[in-house]
Amino acid sequence: MLIIGLILVVAALVFATAKLRVHPFLALLIAAFVMAIIGGIAPREAISVINDGFGSTLGYIGIVIALGTIIGVILDRTGAAVVMAEAIIRALSDRFPTLTVSIIGYIVSIPVFCDSGYVILNSLKNALAKTAGISVVAMSVALATGLFATHNFVPPTPGPIAAASNIGIADALGLVILVGLFVSAVAAAVGWLWASRYAHANDEELLEPDPISEATGQEVEREEIKLEHRPTTLGAFMPILAPIVLISIGSVALLATRDTEAGIFASALIFLGTPVVALAIGVIFALLLIKGAGIKDRFHQMTVDAILLAAPIILITGAGGAFGNVLRETPIGDQLGDLLSGLGLGLLVPFLIAAALKSAQGSSTVALVTASSMIAPMLASLGLDSTMGMVLAVMAVGAGAMTVSHANDSFFWVVTQFSRMKVSTAYKVFTTATLLQGISAMITIYILGLIFV
Repeated sequence: MLIIGLILVVAALVFATAKLRVHPFLALLIAAFVMAIIGGIAPREAISVINDGFGSTLGYIGIVIALGTIIGVILDRTGAAVVMAEAIIRALSDRFPTLTVSIIGYIVSIPVFCDSGYVILNSLKNALAKTAGISVVAMSVALATGLFATHNFVPPTPGPIAAASNIGIADALGLVILVGLFVSAVAAAVGWLWASRYAHANDEELLEPDPISEATGQEVEREEIKLEHRPTTLGAFMPILAPIVLISIGSVALLATRDTEAGIFASALIFLGTPVVALAIGVIFALLLIKGAGIKDRFHQMTVDAILLAAPIILITGAGGAFGNVLRETPIGDQLGDLLSGLGLGLLVPFLIAAALKSAQGSSTVALVTASSMIAPMLASLGLDSTMGMVLAVMAVGAGAMTVSHANDSFFWVVTQFSRMKVSTAYKVFTTATLLQGISAMITIYILGLIFV
């Protein structure tokens, strides 16, 4: 009955968010309470369990999401994202334009949401397509799939951070980043190969004849303002590189001193590699990018905008943590884990749950948060309770959360509208690309599981 109840609750959750347009925050809280009642938890105790899950999740992840979003907004507003893109173009030349924009997307989407990244890089992508004589459709899919890859696998993007926290591997975030970079590279490569099939497609048949949209015109105007005080290439990369390097080194130091007492130097590395500290240092590097008059006011406004952008994600993440805590307080995890582990699915379980949620309600972040909350109690039954097992569980959820992007996904419409793709074209070239990315990423994760778990 518990398993049937969970299936009904998840189906209702998907229906409420996808069809009734209920905000995921409210839908997850209601789902958590209903699941608590089904699991035999008294109503007053259910409220406490929900509060504990919400608070414990945000106690760590809330600050990380906020800081990561501040970095992303500053990179957008100061033109640093464009500077990074142009630096990669110089390094790779324009001989392989689809590969170039795929790599640009792969890097930019680590701190910047894929939707924002696509808007930021749209004019650069179009200019490169025109210069190289390559189909805009191919360039659009290459950029979108590059952005989509790291968006689902690599912290400090909020979705993977939240998934790592829910699954219980937040203290090894550096390992999540390293494995995520590898898995997302495979997904990006598959997206690029698929996009390259359309390199010489007839754009007149695949694109809408509309002129450049008003939104794109606004983006070009904003970009010209930003480039008035152009960041240096090193300066543009530092807000991304510094946190990633610090978190990675801190994770290595923590691993090296796991069985011994850490010395002063190792303790310092571990402290600097704490995600909150590392991202705070990233914010300092990002602050140095703001030049010209009114730095204090502009930084204040960017911070306000970032907090407004991060608030819904933080609330959804907390509600997902509450849902997961309810599941942990009921025997559903053991029952479902025993059932699924008996089928020998292992890492396919988090993938299938996340893929079902993603395809049904559209948001990769919601799929990452919800699926990770659901599978956290099952890890032991699935044989994924080791450090590497939990990391690969995060990766499997990420692979599911990119399978597939279609009409209920805001990113689908960003790609479609800014590239002027016909909807039928987008389903054929972009939705299929995300399906191939998810499957290829899951195959890669499964192979890693055979080797390391």
